[in-house]
Amino acid sequence: MDLEGKKIGFVLTGSFCTFNKVLPKMKEILKMGADILPIMSFNSYNLDTKFGKSKEFIDEIEEMTGKRIIHTIIDAEPIGPKQMTDIMIIAPCSGNTMAKLACDIIDTPATMAAKSHLRNNRPLVIAPSTNNGLSGNAENIGKLLNRKNYYFVPFRQDNPITKPRSIVFDAEYIIKTLEYALDGEQISPILI
Repeated sequence: MDLEGKKIGFVLTGSFCTFNKVLPKMKEILKMGADILPIMSFNSYNLDTKFGKSKEFIDEIEEMTGKRIIHTIIDAEPIGPKQMTDIMIIAPCSGNTMAKLACDIIDTPATMAAKSHLRNNRPLVIAPSTNNGLSGNAENIGKLLNRKNYYFVPFRQDNPITKPRSIVFDAEYIIKTLEYALDGEQISPILI
């Protein structure tokens, strides 16, 4: 499946340490001819961290996509009814966001965008990045893996020595995962 002409909702949540891996993939997807609708969670839109200033990320994403970032629940709600996306990716997808999706808690722009998009039975791709993926969030990952229209970017243990329960997606698989998900398939292997 080619990404050219596809309308891709691209959601960033608060795993700030992976933004430097995600933004180059966003550029690559745009070069492939896709149309990206940028969306950010409350935290990713508003917080400055040791990984960068939110304003700098916002400016870079808006300049790259040519669109204003959706960053409120109200602005995210029309995504489904207006059929604004063919596929959506949450990259990075924090443990907090995965837990909310698994429990159907819709209280952020990220979770509202996902819920609204899913009403059209279109694929939602999750790129997990969380310090508790091999502990408290493992159950939530399992729930999402068993839901229709959810697909995962392959992930691995982040740092087995200092963060033994942490997992992170492999950015090199983002584009392939999107392509597979558009064909209704989960890329394999999911654990690398």
